[in-house]
Amino acid sequence: MSGLLDLLNSPMGKQLVSGVANQTGQSTDQTGSVLSMALPVLMGAMKKNAQSPEGAQGLMNALSNKHDGSILDNLGGLFNGGVDDDVMQDGAGILGHILGNKQPQVENALSGKSGMDAGTISTILKVAAPILMGYLGKQTRQQNVADSNGIGNLLGGLMGGGKAANQQQSLIESFLDSDGDGSILDDVAAMALGGKKGGIGGLLGGLFGR
Repeated sequence: MSGLLDLLNSPMGKQLVSGVANQTGQSTDQTGSVLSMALPVLMGAMKKNAQSPEGAQGLMNALSNKHDGSILDNLGGLFNGGVDDDVMQDGAGILGHILGNKQPQVENALSGKSGMDAGTISTILKVAAPILMGYLGKQTRQQNVADSNGIGNLLGGLMGGGKAANQQQSLIESFLDSDGDGSILDDVAAMALGGKKGGIGGLLGGLFGR
């Protein structure tokens, strides 16, 4: 998860947290906690989709065209006066594609652990998704990723390597594939928000001084 940690700890990441907090009227601490859990889940969902040739090619096409990283060049302008409808609609489309019918479960789990209502969580995810795609688009160019194998490797690298990453990916897949009884979702959400040691919590612990 070092890639995402670098993103969230960078000046750009702090600007993202601050901008999203202003957009939703939430505190930066709460917003940071939600993003520290939401971004790994979104990236895990992208990684899962990219395991099929069609999914990988679709992601490559999106990163080569609309999501080339240019959104990151002016985050101040993006958040100044509120995020415009085009960005929000783009975010909704990304979420629908990568989360599908699991989106309400993901939003409800984040809501339950953060104390924010699901509507606010939905807004945070819609803003974060295009920015995450832009980050991936920029990484794709910097690392000269040109094919579906490369995009899978890029996503794996950003999520970290080794046993911890595999453990975390299986947690994320459980999170996305839960039968809806809430128990697995709660476990994963607790780990992501630092409620348990190890797993995502261990990798993200103390990210925002929590």
